[in-house]
Amino acid sequence: MSLPPRLVLVHRRTELDELLDRHSTRGQAEFFLHHRGRSLAEVQARHDAVQAARLDVTRAVPAPWRQGAVERADLDRFLFDPADVVVVVGQDGLVANVAKYLTDQPVIGVDPEPGRNPGVLVNHSPGQVAGLLPAVAAGRSPVTERAMVTARSDDGQELSALNEIYLGHPTQQSARYTLTTPDGATERQSSSGLIVATGTGATGWCRSIRLERHSDLPLPTAADPTLTWFVREAWPSPATGTAHTEGLLPRDTRLQVTVETDPLVAFGDGLEADRLILTWGQQVSLGVSPRTLHHVD
Repeated sequence: MSLPPRLVLVHRRTELDELLDRHSTRGQAEFFLHHRGRSLAEVQARHDAVQAARLDVTRAVPAPWRQGAVERADLDRFLFDPADVVVVVGQDGLVANVAKYLTDQPVIGVDPEPGRNPGVLVNHSPGQVAGLLPAVAAGRSPVTERAMVTARSDDGQELSALNEIYLGHPTQQSARYTLTTPDGATERQSSSGLIVATGTGATGWCRSIRLERHSDLPLPTAADPTLTWFVREAWPSPATGTAHTEGLLPRDTRLQVTVETDPLVAFGDGLEADRLILTWGQQVSLGVSPRTLHHVD
């Protein structure tokens, strides 16, 4: 006999939680905020909104279902079951943070503070969860399979991300490497690193790079299995070039990087602690991931 579904609630610590850890008491936290032109009441209100949303989600879980919860910092140690239904309560970025740890589990994004988040990935209110869960568990709810990006090194390391992967120097110094594009062009470069982004990430970091350099490179949509890549601030010199600094990566094509600075790192979606460490001479390929995020519309 099969087990009933399990709802896994993904959340992160609020600003109030962090302030109380840092300053020990509410009075000290209030003093700190006051001298920065903010109030404890505002921070408390945001904390209460998140807590209320989490409570609404747990109350919406059908009686036979099992429940679990995981905080953002513990995602790399949490074991998701293939039959889980994942509910993320928080900002859009929290959905990106959990995506790399999932296989085909459906993800419902819940916005606890409407108007403060773009709501691209946290596109549901807490009150909608009760109506969504039965349909999601039965596979009847509309789902967008959002493309992801993967970096693989020649020693077997692998990293996936929903928005983008950054490859560069860990301290933001110049990174040196040889870049090989899908059409076979090769160039030694010195830059602030490069990013490879998905259609989901096209509204974030890569879009700002595209706008800043006035690029006309088309950006893919969320479900499009095409990636966009940009080199950041490539430096021209007698030994390094700037001819190949952006492009598209359709499915089944790869961008190849040979490391010439010891070390470089690759990390996804801003999670710098979970990264690949790459040494001189290593090769890294970046392209469309075989996995997708099953995001509930």
